[in-house]
Amino acid sequence: MGYEFELTDTAEVDATPEQVWAAIATGPGIDSWFMGRNEVDGGTGGVVRGAFGEYRPEHRIRDWAPLEKISYGEEPAPDGRKIAYEFLVEGRSGGSSVVRCVTSGFLPGDDWEDEFEAMVAGGELFFRTLVEYLTHFAGRTAVPVTVFGPPVGDWDEAWTRLGAALGLSARPAEGDRVRIEPGGLEGVVFAVNGQTVGVRTADAMFRFLRGFHGAMVVCHNVFAPGADAETEEKTWSEWLNRVFG
Repeated sequence: MGYEFELTDTAEVDATPEQVWAAIATGPGIDSWFMGRNEVDGGTGGVVRGAFGEYRPEHRIRDWAPLEKISYGEEPAPDGRKIAYEFLVEGRSGGSSVVRCVTSGFLPGDDWEDEFEAMVAGGELFFRTLVEYLTHFAGRTAVPVTVFGPPVGDWDEAWTRLGAALGLSARPAEGDRVRIEPGGLEGVVFAVNGQTVGVRTADAMFRFLRGFHGAMVVCHNVFAPGADAETEEKTWSEWLNRVFG
């Protein structure tokens, strides 16, 4: 058994096709809104490589039409598991663009539901982050920061703890004004679903995710001048252990 899926996200953004293309088809661009570290060897037949924790995917580029379309995907695993991404860009008058992302693939086994739910929640957050990036940070390059926290037993309590750490009395909700510690940064919650929270500040996008293996994961994009990945990761590791340990 298993499940074949196709998900589509579409948004109009106040960014040119050139800015959208830089965000979706270059390593530094993808680093600035997606997860982990990424490299792109462009052109049809090239490769998009990622690094997120121990996960090291390699996606072969199937379509490469600069400013218009890029699609790439992994080769199917022996059990049929596969995933592919297609981005389509359409320029509009006045310098705006429409960007569409189609995510498709196959999840094997009888227990695909939990993985699919996590993938949908994460995909919603990352596409929303892409929109936020193109709206507020287009042309800037972020330092990606990924840290896995301690295991979480009660997720309702964990989200309430996150809210308290952000200066709220309950779980974060979209539109909440928050304060990010460390750093004392003022921000706004730009995305929330059952498994993720995203916060935007003047120089960063901070994302908090329910890890598939039971840990709270921070997956940030930091644009602040002089930001250093090693320092940020150490700081956020300490923060995760203090809040959720």
